[in-house]
Amino acid sequence: LVAAVLAHSGRLDKEDLGTRVRRLSRRGEVCTMINKKYSEFLPSMQSAEELVAQVDGLSSNIDVLRVDIENKVQRDLNVAVAEFTELKQQLERDTLVLSVLKKLQEFDRAIKEHKTALREKKYIAAAQQLEKARSSLRNLESRKGFELKILRALGTELTVQTQNMLCHLGEEWQKLIVWQIPPSKGESSLEAVVHSELHLHTVPSKEEEVAGPPVVSVLQALAVLGELHTRLKAFGQLLLKFILKPLISYPALQPLTEERPDVFILRFKSEEPALDQSSPMEVFGKIKLIFQALHKYLLNVPLEQPGEDRKDDRVTLAELLGELIWEELSNCLVQNCLVNSIPTNSSKLEQYTEVIKSTEEFEKALKNMQFLKGDTTDLLKYARNVNSHFASKKCQDVIAAARNLMTSEIHNTVKITPDSCVALPQLPDPGSGDHLKKQKPSNLLHNGTVNLEKETKLSQYTFSLPTCRISSSVEQLMELVYQTLLEATVSTDQCCVQLFYSVRRIFQLFYEVVPTYHKESLQKFPQLAAIHHNNCMYLAHHLLTLGHQFRYCTTNILSNEAASFVDLVPAFRRLGMECFKAQMRVQKEEILERLSSARNFSNMDDEENFHAANKAIRQVLHQLKRLGQVWQDVFPVNVYCKAMGTLLNTALAEIVTRIVALEDISAEDADRLYSLCKIMVEEGPQVFTPLPEKEKNKKYQEEVPVYVEKWMTFKELMIVLQANLQEIVDQWADGKGPLAAEFSAAEVKSLIRALFQNTERRAAALAKIK
Repeated sequence: LVAAVLAHSGRLDKEDLGTRVRRLSRRGEVCTMINKKYSEFLPSMQSAEELVAQVDGLSSNIDVLRVDIENKVQRDLNVAVAEFTELKQQLERDTLVLSVLKKLQEFDRAIKEHKTALREKKYIAAAQQLEKARSSLRNLESRKGFELKILRALGTELTVQTQNMLCHLGEEWQKLIVWQIPPSKGESSLEAVVHSELHLHTVPSKEEEVAGPPVVSVLQALAVLGELHTRLKAFGQLLLKFILKPLISYPALQPLTEERPDVFILRFKSEEPALDQSSPMEVFGKIKLIFQALHKYLLNVPLEQPGEDRKDDRVTLAELLGELIWEELSNCLVQNCLVNSIPTNSSKLEQYTEVIKSTEEFEKALKNMQFLKGDTTDLLKYARNVNSHFASKKCQDVIAAARNLMTSEIHNTVKITPDSCVALPQLPDPGSGDHLKKQKPSNLLHNGTVNLEKETKLSQYTFSLPTCRISSSVEQLMELVYQTLLEATVSTDQCCVQLFYSVRRIFQLFYEVVPTYHKESLQKFPQLAAIHHNNCMYLAHHLLTLGHQFRYCTTNILSNEAASFVDLVPAFRRLGMECFKAQMRVQKEEILERLSSARNFSNMDDEENFHAANKAIRQVLHQLKRLGQVWQDVFPVNVYCKAMGTLLNTALAEIVTRIVALEDISAEDADRLYSLCKIMVEEGPQVFTPLPEKEKNKKYQEEVPVYVEKWMTFKELMIVLQANLQEIVDQWADGKGPLAAEFSAAEVKSLIRALFQNTERRAAALAKIK
């Protein structure tokens, strides 16, 4: 066919005949192929088509079945599920109702059994049934969405039954524990305590029917109902108020116990105490006796604690009472017993071991009675920490004593001389120890000859405080300071530090308290101001060497160079000087105020003016003499003379200023001014009386120019008032004379113009003053 097509197209080439024959010989392959196609493949294909037809039929059947399921079975299934859900909800409601009915039944049964047990006085069973009823009621009330009107009635019934049982238990409690306390207001007095009694009707009897319900039954029932804590707390407070605290506070009180067939009685008697305060051993013995009696007749009762988690946890009544009152009892023992037993002297610290041992035995006894737990309490810790408490108490006592001295009267004085000193304790030689002693230089020179030159030595009073008067309280204060520091040298390091800083606080307290507490007196009375000045200087004098004196005592902190008081010296000196300067300013103001009434010393020819000036002069001298007497034998001599000299100088300077300022002085005025000045010159030195002995005061009265700066100025003024022009010019001596040393040229010219009329001689004299 292909060849025909190609031949028809004109493209067939001539081929070899052999080639054609070979091609024709391949017809066998064509036959094989046809055979495979029609004899083998077609039957397989037919069977496959049959399977396809069956599958299609099956698929049609499935579709029909699915349609039936969707239309019929699904509808029936939904109905079944709804019915099941409804049945389930109904079952749940029925189950809930059944559980509620069971709880109501349990509540009713518990109430009935409670009433039965209560009538039979089986208090533990009755209390347990009440708790079951309360548990059932709580369960009913906790169900959400389910409320019954009867629950309120059930709650009321439960409350009534609970209060009824508590009333019965309260009556039994009052029968068991009877307090006989006299009526009193406020805190319990010794008389009220002596007449107080505690009766415990817990003594076991041979016939239990007569004795009533046992103690355990009543206490356990109270514990189950949760009321035991309240009852026990009230009992504990009465026990503290009328038994335990009075035994601690009143040494005269002694406990008495009496046991009868049906009752135990605890009462007290009052005896005359040997000491004002009982020792800790005596107090511990009394309290131990009380607890032993209580433990025997009341507290040794094992109880089951209420609660699911504590069924197996049994505690005694003693342990419960201990938790309620031990903290308050231990604080009372510390504050009213152990504090007072702390020794006030370090030498008695070793004896305090008896108190520590007694405290340990006391706590051990209470632990054996299960009143205390196994841990160490604050009471024993306080007793063992005696060194710290000793230091604190010592410091408090020292500060309190110092404050009392500071607030005492200042005017009670003692005389201090260079020979006197504080009663110092015996201190070791500063040169002792490891410090090398300096060898005294030999008097022999290198050539062997003897040096006959006198050695220069300082006076033994070189660094001593000058003679003066100080308050006796300040002297006692310094003695207290030295005793405290001496106590510190033999104390522990901790105590030493506390005592050292207590001494510093004493001086700081003095700095703050004395000027404030005695403020009005120091401002009003010159003598007290002088004494306060001396007190401050006296303290500053001791502060200079106070730390160094104890430097070589021991190896504790006082041997450190930092333990010094030198830093307080400037403050104390300043404190004394400020008080003294304030008093000096007051005196100066009074002097100037008196001189202001002298009418400027003008027109002395007028009798009224002269009388006023004379009165002012007399008042100033009287003031100075009074001050001289007040400060006599109080101030050191040099301070006294400087103070009086300053005040007298103030008066003289004011008089000189007023007279120099006058513009016109007549001859009569000059004579009267001279007479007034003469009074000052004659009587002024007499105010210098630093010592009680008059003969010894003459020395200081002759040295007035040393202490009064304007003394020579005042005398030169007197000379000018009585001199003529030539004498004044001679006194000036071209600016080199004594007058020129005291007055300026302008002042001298002013005096000349006021004293002399305007003449040629005056003009010549004025010309020479330059």
